[in-house]
Amino acid sequence: MTGKCPSAFAGPDWKLNPLHGLWPDSGLFVPTTPEEVSARGWDAVDIVLVSGDAYVDHPAFGSAIVARLLEKHGFRVAILTQPDWRTADSFRIFGRPRLFFGITAGVLDSMVNHYTGNRKIRRNDDYGPGGAAGFRPNRAVIVYANRVREAYADVPIVLGGIEASLRRFAHYDYWDDRVRRSILMDTRADLLCYGMADGTIVEVAKRAAAGERPSEMRDLQGIAYVTKDIGHLENPAILHSYEEVAADKWKYARAFKEYFGEQSPWRARPVAQKHAEWYVVQHRPAVPLAEPEMDQVYALPYTRRWHPKYDAAGGVPALETVRWSITSHRGCYGACSFCAIYFHQGGWISNRSEENVVAEAAKLAGSAGFKGSISDVGGPTANMYKTGCDIEIKKTCRFEHCLAPSVCKHLKVDHGPYMKLLEAVRAVKGVKHVRVATGVRYDMATMPGSEGFIELLCKHYVGGQLKVAPEHASETTLRAMNKPSISKYDEFLKRYREENARLGRKQYQVQYFISGHPGCDVHEAIKLAEYIRDQGHFNEQIQDFTPTPMTAATCMYHTGIDPTNMKPVYVPKTARERRWHRALCQFSDAKNWYDVREALVAAGRQDLIGTHPKALIGPRPGQVNRGSQKRREENRTYVPRIMSEKDDCFE
Repeated sequence: MTGKCPSAFAGPDWKLNPLHGLWPDSGLFVPTTPEEVSARGWDAVDIVLVSGDAYVDHPAFGSAIVARLLEKHGFRVAILTQPDWRTADSFRIFGRPRLFFGITAGVLDSMVNHYTGNRKIRRNDDYGPGGAAGFRPNRAVIVYANRVREAYADVPIVLGGIEASLRRFAHYDYWDDRVRRSILMDTRADLLCYGMADGTIVEVAKRAAAGERPSEMRDLQGIAYVTKDIGHLENPAILHSYEEVAADKWKYARAFKEYFGEQSPWRARPVAQKHAEWYVVQHRPAVPLAEPEMDQVYALPYTRRWHPKYDAAGGVPALETVRWSITSHRGCYGACSFCAIYFHQGGWISNRSEENVVAEAAKLAGSAGFKGSISDVGGPTANMYKTGCDIEIKKTCRFEHCLAPSVCKHLKVDHGPYMKLLEAVRAVKGVKHVRVATGVRYDMATMPGSEGFIELLCKHYVGGQLKVAPEHASETTLRAMNKPSISKYDEFLKRYREENARLGRKQYQVQYFISGHPGCDVHEAIKLAEYIRDQGHFNEQIQDFTPTPMTAATCMYHTGIDPTNMKPVYVPKTARERRWHRALCQFSDAKNWYDVREALVAAGRQDLIGTHPKALIGPRPGQVNRGSQKRREENRTYVPRIMSEKDDCFE
């Protein structure tokens, strides 16, 4: 296996390309209609990218990155956005592409986009024009790929994006409540570029342009494909077959454990899983982008706008939250059980240079509509910028959990580069405010190497509220989540409160909890409710656990087995119990009284029903402990105190 070609990012300087103009004011978008293709003077296109999202030319949207990167390397690219999937005619509008169709469902898995954690249909789609739903099908990648096959049976299909990436093996599907085949089997695609795939897709395009067939590209890292013969693989990891994992939950969990251990770009073996007479093969992940390569990706000429054809609909709502944000890095080594970032972006950090980020901030400051505030500078975890372990250690390490249940001795946490980056961005002319809006890893913020970080954060970068995600308070549930002890969160909050008090700031935290997660029975859910009660903090940000493909928590949900140790784990599955868990997180909301009472009685915790300060609810319907919410409304900073018998908590 040769890996990614070193020349994948070697190409003409985009500034010399007459198609591009100067960012961000050129107003030139990647073509989305035959008329726009003709306006470029093209008689055909090389690659058609099919996306379930509306086209937003911003680096927070994967289709924009892929299109701009391929364009940089001289390929003629068109984007087919939200095509009518009911007919193959929509997939013929650009004619037959010279090289291939690239297919993605968009920024989100289409099933997550369409349904809530309780399988209810969402009314809106922030990635569609005007926020309207109904412009993409369920299982968009499968539907699009089969329409492409109907339109052009012999044109290669290359899959990418999160929906394809996280469904590359047999996987439990929450919406079907069954194990589905690899998405490669259902799409009949030639290749699947999993992960972020910037370098991979460029190399696929270059080799296709040189006349290679997809079957000749199977030496690339970062790809998956289907074959009948695996004799060419060196020392492959052979998973239990689709048929076996669909029938046996223990084998499903074992297969997950196997491929979880084969995600290193440097030491992973190829992984194969049989589906009937075929094998789905995953080669090791692509080597993460080096800093100069990351800089190239984010220096491409994005207009940072939605395509003008969406103006009449009011634009694309998803852009508004990221329009004035800057991505400083990718990846996360937290490996939380419920999160797919480890399998998609990778468990390592790819950083941009400070100079490159500052240059983007300067361009933002000179853009029309910029009002002085950069809404975020960060990545999946803001304070992981330029942290991690030495590359030589990473190449040989088999310890996949860097932060929990314990911190790896090789992990290097130094917040200095991130603090310096924030200060450099804040110093850019025209920038009045810089915020850290992506999550801060609170346990890292108190480690050696973080000195001065919380002080700087509170002083300049919070803006009234800070997002943090303790996720739960029960140690049993936190272990299943692969999150640190709640004591780490308490330590962070103590220092956060002290620093705000010293600065004379009234700033509070928006804390996120997950309800209904594997490893949480009703007793553990009550522990979280008691923790919230003692905090004196009403919680609006509660997320119902949703099993999504290729996460450890989804494996637990389906099998009742923790794949890290292959031991049984409790899973709350019934709608009634999931309703209890969420209600307990928001016990001070009167509409939850019946569910909270039902949960407390079922757990034998009637001691928490009454009018004493430790009670969650009162004995009469709608009577709830609102002491914590009242204090939060009176004082918007976080000031916990233990309730006393004198507190008037109920109404």
